[in-house]
This record gives sequence, structure tokens and C-alpha cells, in this order.
Amino acid sequence: MKDVVIYTSDGCQYCHAAKDYMDENNVKYTEKNISQDQEARKELMKKGHMGVPVTIIGDEEIVGFDQAKLKEALGL
Repeated sequence: MKDVVIYTSDGCQYCHAAKDYMDENNVKYTEKNISQDQEARKELMKKGHMGVPVTIIGDEEIVGFDQAKLKEALGL
């Protein structure tokens, strides 16, 4: 399986939905919380994103909680 990274923030309901979706489908992921980790915030901004969630699956970046795109990218 491809590496999965989710950029999140504390008060983001869509971030919680994205993490719940991963958990429900037994997908292992690394969470980078930009509310608590300044380096993660800088990484996300370098990628050109200002909002969360941003899910990176392999080389693909999915902005927001788009269940159809996540399912396709993960091969579920």
C-alpha cells in the first residue's frame, strides 16, 4: 500500500471525517496536525495549500474530504 499522510487541524470536522474513513477501512496513515506542529504547517504551505484536510496518497494530493477520490486513490 502507498504511504498515506493527512494534514489536519484541531477544530476541523472534515479532518475527523477523513481520519474516521481511514480507520473504518483499516488504512494506516501518518497525521500531521498543523495546529500543534509548526513544521507540518510550513510543509503544507510549501505544497501550496492553506486549508485542511489535505491527504497525500503516494504522489496524489487530495484536498478536502472527498470520499470518492480517497476510495479511488487507495484502491478500495
